[in-house]
Amino acid sequence: MFVHLTPKSSNAKTGPIPVSTSSRNTCPSTCNLKKNGCYADSGPLALHWDKVTAGERGMSWNAFCETIAKLPNGQFWRHNQAGDLPMGDHGLIDTRSMAQLINANKGKSGFTYTHHSMESAKNRAIVQTANNAGFTINLSAENLTHADTLADLNIAPVVTIVDTGMPNTMKTPKGRKVITCPATYKDDVSCATCQLCGKQRNTIVAFPVHGTSKAKARRVFMMVQA
Repeated sequence: MFVHLTPKSSNAKTGPIPVSTSSRNTCPSTCNLKKNGCYADSGPLALHWDKVTAGERGMSWNAFCETIAKLPNGQFWRHNQAGDLPMGDHGLIDTRSMAQLINANKGKSGFTYTHHSMESAKNRAIVQTANNAGFTINLSAENLTHADTLADLNIAPVVTIVDTGMPNTMKTPKGRKVITCPATYKDDVSCATCQLCGKQRNTIVAFPVHGTSKAKARRVFMMVQA
């Protein structure tokens, strides 16, 4: 596993914050978007991701955690514009590696997303521990019903993909509030200014399918929705 850290992102939607990229082998098989509509699978990000995966860019996990620990106190940063949490045995989240990251993030404000399955008690415990310790892990859902299922676990904030053209505010089948990521439709908003995904919250954040592979992502959304 290799990880690259961009100290100051040039992505307008992210804003000028540190952003990491983890190699492709961190993505779990439980993600229905894996090689099937993932926004990171096209364009310049895909080329960057491939170089990180090949070890041509980035650093070891230990070096990455040491770098995160040296960020200024209070620094807001995003882990994984592409990639997922470190994977250990049997495709589960690696406990030791996550403990390193949680410790490195102390005093900082890191956040990320994961498609790892929460059917595993071990995965649920790691995610809850991280969120309790100040490293925000958002559970990634594939529709509003799935978002309810993940929110019912009460261990982490939840995000979901939605189809294009859906309203900016909506409800899940169980009545939970859902708001569309403001950075997806407002030019003056970025992760750096919004920071909603870095907060412990009950509101679910929705991301309309996007990227050159959005047609595939939409099929995933519709398939799971059915």
